[in-house]
Amino acid sequence: MAKRQISIPLDIEDVDVLKVDVQGNSLHIQVESSLKYATCEQCGRRITTFHGYGEWVKVQHLSSFGQKVFIHYRPKRYECPYCENHPTTRQQLGWHEANSPHTKAYDEYLLRALVNSTVQDVSSKEQIGYDGVAGVIERCIARQVDWTQYRRLGTLGLDEIALLKGHGHFVAIISAQLPDGHVALLGVLADRKKETVKAFLQTIPPALRSTIDSACSDLYDGYLQAVREVLPKVRLVIDRFHVAKLYRQAADDLRKTELKRLRKTLSKQDYQQLTGSLWAFRKNRADLQPHEQVILARLFTYSPALQLAYALREQLTAIFDQAPFKNDAKRLLRHWQAQVQLSGLSCFDPFLKTLHRYCH
Repeated sequence: MAKRQISIPLDIEDVDVLKVDVQGNSLHIQVESSLKYATCEQCGRRITTFHGYGEWVKVQHLSSFGQKVFIHYRPKRYECPYCENHPTTRQQLGWHEANSPHTKAYDEYLLRALVNSTVQDVSSKEQIGYDGVAGVIERCIARQVDWTQYRRLGTLGLDEIALLKGHGHFVAIISAQLPDGHVALLGVLADRKKETVKAFLQTIPPALRSTIDSACSDLYDGYLQAVREVLPKVRLVIDRFHVAKLYRQAADDLRKTELKRLRKTLSKQDYQQLTGSLWAFRKNRADLQPHEQVILARLFTYSPALQLAYALREQLTAIFDQAPFKNDAKRLLRHWQAQVQLSGLSCFDPFLKTLHRYCH
């Protein structure tokens, strides 16, 4: 039976595909630039006198159908007829930065994967070296933003990347969800200090700043203050991921406390029957498998407080999932806060303070 074939977009502009090979679990694509010019490195003029090819270059691109994709090409060189001695210049490509092991599209993918993660985690998941992932950050920190390519920015996103887990060393990543839904990575900053973020926001041309509707961030004051000072009319939105992390962590902290208590008070045999309760507790009720429901029911028999915390956590998640109008949301949140206070649980106290601070 003949194999069926399909075409997939390469998402690389200005190239002609010469050859496609499958090698093991990876796809290798030979391409050639379809552009017939370069910009002279000395005089800055467009030059069109072709001078030959450089050595083959291999770069990693976005994976496709579980296969790694590698692009192979030979850089074109052009001779300048205007400069003395007619120097040659390597053609600069919009989809690949010279000396980078990745296409720009793959660099952007890795940056998105790094948000709320670490270099080591992404290195392991993507099966590329730590230095390869760290190099993405270094290249993007040095990159200047060409603001002329944007007409409207829509919603800004302010996130962070942890270079080392648990060491407090972060860089900031600024993105924009454009009106057409596309997410553009605007810049990567060397740190997340307020002054650094503020300085970057001030580089946005005034006309373009007026097209920003809102800014989505976590609860870090440096981000919030920088936005307030540079973009005072922009609506600030706290990222739901970080809000959920706070109240889910509150319930999980109670779980840890209760399991320590149960370890001391239950027999070894009874306590062993709670094995697997960690992941079962962290799941939403709708995602529980039958055996996990049994484990949770057993846990809640020994700890009614934990059952109450789990129920309150699920109720708050449901409020966010409903995405109600602002006034409805406030009413539901006030009702939820009242339930927490009536429950007698103290694990949610830090979250309630945060909620009171940001929910007016």
